[in-house]
Amino acid sequence: MRVLIADDQTLVRTGFRVILEAEGDIEVVAEAGTGAEAVRQARQARPDVILMDIRMPELDGLAATEEIRRHADPPTIVVLTTFDQNEYVYRALRAGAAGFLLKDAPSTRLIAAVRAAATGDSLIEPAITRRLVERFAAPPPPSGPPAVLAALTERERDVLRLMARGLSNAEIAAELVVAETTVKTHVARILAKLNIRDRVQAVVLAYQSGFATRGQR
Repeated sequence: MRVLIADDQTLVRTGFRVILEAEGDIEVVAEAGTGAEAVRQARQARPDVILMDIRMPELDGLAATEEIRRHADPPTIVVLTTFDQNEYVYRALRAGAAGFLLKDAPSTRLIAAVRAAATGDSLIEPAITRRLVERFAAPPPPSGPPAVLAALTERERDVLRLMARGLSNAEIAAELVVAETTVKTHVARILAKLNIRDRVQAVVLAYQSGFATRGQR
């Protein structure tokens, strides 16, 4: 797995590099200290995954994410954030980022996020997903949920509601008393039926359409 680390703090980049390269199957192929440099390195180094900070000079992580996602066969982007940057993270997800990770997350979460992103999945802090989407999702349109949701089975709608609450696959499996592999299958079918890229977009759609609501349990 080829990784590009984009952060304006040298110590942060160094720390992430040490953690990731301790894994035998992860290689940090480039670093970037600005958003503009991240865009250049994304083209030149051809990483599979980019860890993208939001606040960087020249070009911030949001603009860099939008630019990189316009590339042919773009890498997966995981946004690095802190709790006080909620609105920026939501914009990053809308720009095409696959997920986000707290900068102070344990090393195991960093490694898991990179592995998930490299396989086309996304590892998102459940609590942050819930806070972000519930705070910033647009109110449902007067027409109600989009007709495409009708294609989901009752169990798939159950899974989507739990995804909207920020639950991980393992937590959804425990809630529904099914195997985690069964949940993964439901998630894959939800994404296919809704014609969306990842679970982040599914969660945003659930709130924006009114299918899920603030405080829903």
